[in-house]
Amino acid sequence: MLQVSFLRQNKEIAKQKLAIKHFANLDLVDTVIAMDDERKQLQASFDEMQAKVNAASKEIGGLMAKGEKEQAENLKNEVAGLKTQLDPLKIKMAEVELQLQNTIVQFPNLPHDLVPKGKTPEENELVKQGGETPTLYAGAQAHWDLISKYNLVDFETGSKITGSGFPLYIGKGAKFQRALVQYFLDFNIAAGYTEYLPPFMVNEASAFATGQLPDKEGQMYHATADNFYLIPTAEVPVTNIYRDVVLKETELPLQMTAYSPCFRREAGSFGKDVRGLNRVHQFEKVEIIQIVHPDKSDEVLNEMVAHVEKLLVSLGLQYRILRLCGGDMGFASAITYDFEVYSAAQDRWLEVSSVSNFQSYQTYRMKCRFKDAAGKIQFAHSLNGSSLALPRIFAAIVENYQTEVGIALPKVLQPYFGAENLV
Repeated sequence: MLQVSFLRQNKEIAKQKLAIKHFANLDLVDTVIAMDDERKQLQASFDEMQAKVNAASKEIGGLMAKGEKEQAENLKNEVAGLKTQLDPLKIKMAEVELQLQNTIVQFPNLPHDLVPKGKTPEENELVKQGGETPTLYAGAQAHWDLISKYNLVDFETGSKITGSGFPLYIGKGAKFQRALVQYFLDFNIAAGYTEYLPPFMVNEASAFATGQLPDKEGQMYHATADNFYLIPTAEVPVTNIYRDVVLKETELPLQMTAYSPCFRREAGSFGKDVRGLNRVHQFEKVEIIQIVHPDKSDEVLNEMVAHVEKLLVSLGLQYRILRLCGGDMGFASAITYDFEVYSAAQDRWLEVSSVSNFQSYQTYRMKCRFKDAAGKIQFAHSLNGSSLALPRIFAAIVENYQTEVGIALPKVLQPYFGAENLV
C-alpha cells in the first residue's frame, strides 16, 4: 500500500509511475492529499480544543482550592460546552480516516525504474532465452490428446465432480504430479529455503495484506459463511506468517518455500489457448518467498530469477525470461519477470513462473517490520516466485518428451518417479 507521505512529497513522480501501470484515475492522488489535509485540520482542531479542556480542568482545581467556587462553576460550564464539541470532531475524524484508507488501497504498487512502458503482453521485454527447441516426430500430439491417450488426466470426470477446469489426475498422472512437487521442493530446500505447509484458506486480513483484496475479489473463491478465501497461491498464507511482526535485522533474509493447491476462478478465460492444462481453476504449485532488507531486494530478485532458471534448465526445457511491461504487471508488484517454456506440439510459449519484487507494498499493509542495528524500525521488502507451477510444466514435459512409443522423463525426475519413462 502506498503511503500518504510519499504521495505528498512525490506527487508528480507518483502520477508518472501510476501512468506506466495504466492506472485510470490519476486525480485520485490529489484526492488522497486533500483528504489527508482535512484529516490534519480536524486533528489540529481536536488537539487545540482538548488542550483548552485540559487547561481549564486544571484551573478549576486551583479555583476550588482557593474557595472561588463561583468562578470554578462558571469554568466547569465552559468546559462542558467544549466537551460537547469534541465528540462530533472525533466522529468526523474517524469518518475521514476511514475514507482515506478506503481510497488509498485502490492504488497499485508503483513500478520499478526498470519496468518497460507498455500495455499488452506483446510489449513485454525479452531478457533471455535458453535451451534447445525440441524436435518431435511426425504426428506428435498436444498434451490434451496425450493425457487422454494414456489415461493420465480425466477432465470429464473432474467436471462431473466439481465443474469445468477441475482436472482429475489418475494413476501415473497423479504420481507424476507428486514427483514434480517433491523435486521442486527438494531443489528449493537445497538452495536454503525452509519448507512450510500452510493453510489453504485465508481470512480477509491475510488477503488484504498481500494485495489480493481489494483487487482480486472476482478471481478468488470465497467461503462466505466463514468469510474465508481459497488461496490463489501459497504466497498469501506464507507471507502472512510475518504479519504484525517486528523482526531483528539479523533474522533477514527469510527464505520460505511451500507446496499448495491453488484456486482461481479465471473469469472470462475461453478458447484454444486455455485448452487442457493450459488454464484450470485448481492446480498445484510450489512457491518461493523471501522477506529481506530493503537494500537487498533488487539483488535478491536477481538471485530468485537465477534460481528458477536453473530449475528449468535441469528439466531440459527451452525457456525464455520476460520483464513485464507496466500494463501487464500484477497489482501489488513493483517488477515482475515471467518464465515461459516452449511447447513444440502447440507451437507456443507457456507461462510457468512469475518472480516478483513487491518492495514494501505488502509489508506496509501487513506491518512486517524489522529493527536495525541502530534501533530504528523499518519496513522489510517481500518477494515471491513460482518454482514452479505444475499444469503447464506437466503439459510441456508430456509434449516435448513424447516419443512414438511413449513419454520419456527428464533425468532429474526419473528417481522421483521411479522409472525412465512416464508411460
